[in-house]
Amino acid sequence: MRIQDTPEEWQVTATATPFTGNKTSVRTDEVEMPDGSRVKRDYQVHPGSVAVLALDEDGRVIVLRQYRHPVRQRLWEIPAGLLDIPGENPLHAAQRELYEEAHVKAEDWRVLVDVYTSPGGCDEAVRIFLAREVSAAEGERFEVSEEEADMELARVSLEELVRGALVGELHNNCLAVGVLALHAALAGDGIDALRPADAPWPARPFAA
Repeated sequence: MRIQDTPEEWQVTATATPFTGNKTSVRTDEVEMPDGSRVKRDYQVHPGSVAVLALDEDGRVIVLRQYRHPVRQRLWEIPAGLLDIPGENPLHAAQRELYEEAHVKAEDWRVLVDVYTSPGGCDEAVRIFLAREVSAAEGERFEVSEEEADMELARVSLEELVRGALVGELHNNCLAVGVLALHAALAGDGIDALRPADAPWPARPFAA
């Protein structure tokens, strides 16, 4: 038996949006269960995100340290951002985020892994890219504000990040999933076996 996720949608008999925020909202659906009963499910509606695990010429990962208010911690992360435009090509969004947050560009792009961050309470889908052949971006640095204005940048070995995730010192979802996925790829079929950067993404369909 092949183990893979499959599309399925139980009937929604009523829906409401009790809260709408700047980027996300909260939806309440009344869902019919297999036994015919009906229950309400609250969840965050999210546009989706991209993240980039960028490797430099020495095999180090570009990481950022940023304050995250909901968890009251300053977390080490990989460059990431929202899919602000419906139907936006996720590769283009990832390239933009890498430029804006780290002021670098990359020549080689692969899809590393696709995940749902919290499928029990949020419909956010994230595509994590692997970016290689990194070099400095041209032009002025992107002007950042708010939490991003206080970001720190570093380049850290993959091995150190894997260790940090496994011992409970690093907690950002995209960083942990990204470094563990790359570690598994390198130990398995290799980077060339990863999906191309324009691989289909059913969770967030996009134009070429």
